[in-house]
Amino acid sequence: MVPLLLQLAVLGAALLAAALILISFVAFITAAGMPHLHRHEQEKFFLNARGQKEALPSICDSPTKQLSVVVPSYNEEKRLPVMMDEALSYLEKRQKQDPMFTYEVIVVDDGSKDQTSEGIFSSRGEKILMADADGATKFPDVEKLEKGLNGLQPWPDQMAIACGSRAHLEKESIAQRSYFRTLLMYGFHFLVWFLCVKGIRDTQCGFKLLTREAASRTFSSLHIERWAFDVELLYIAQFFKIPIAEIAVNWTEIEGSKLVPFWSWLQMGKDLLFIRLRYLTGAWRLEHTRKMN
Repeated sequence: MVPLLLQLAVLGAALLAAALILISFVAFITAAGMPHLHRHEQEKFFLNARGQKEALPSICDSPTKQLSVVVPSYNEEKRLPVMMDEALSYLEKRQKQDPMFTYEVIVVDDGSKDQTSEGIFSSRGEKILMADADGATKFPDVEKLEKGLNGLQPWPDQMAIACGSRAHLEKESIAQRSYFRTLLMYGFHFLVWFLCVKGIRDTQCGFKLLTREAASRTFSSLHIERWAFDVELLYIAQFFKIPIAEIAVNWTEIEGSKLVPFWSWLQMGKDLLFIRLRYLTGAWRLEHTRKMN
């Protein structure tokens, strides 16, 4: 009986090892390189407030604004106007109170990582805020992120990140969710912790403030598109030892989410596994600098 159990255990371990090798091989051969952020000629210019044609800024330039707000938008015709009203109302009020405060808002018309990166790389701010178009996070909470960012000083190489977090709302959200969605949530959090990011309880809140240098370093190394790119962003930040603060924010669930609970979580779970395996196998490598065209 014992030899049979031992044989089964050995067989199970061999099958598990073979499956892991196969998955690692698939992850390696299907790994896409970092996107070449090439701009067409008409995308290299924009019209300023006076209607004059100007060259599109680059994150490699010196900052000329205090804050850039980058809003990834994907079929957000209903939710974006509400979010923009709140954001612009806050920003305009803050500028009236402090005439030295300068800002810009960049709305990315495609929610993919490639297009979000284009928005980041065209920003002019000393600090760059990524804010979801749904307006689920109260925009004035940017001040909490700024305080959290300042609390990380001195910043190594001027790099630091403050992440908005909904972790303090977890008990309330569990009470409102089905057991199945709660199970998916815990499974996703475990995979994030086990495979990619340690010490950050909420990687997915779409409200993150980065110094200009941190944004340049992390976004120039991103591969993952759509929902899981936040995880890779923080994985890269931790690899480069960029300090990260997790800050509780006011958050309300807004109808109209593009996430389909089961299939979206399944896709993100696959992305998490492939992030880990592709970096482990060397299919993806982190570089300290990257030339941007």
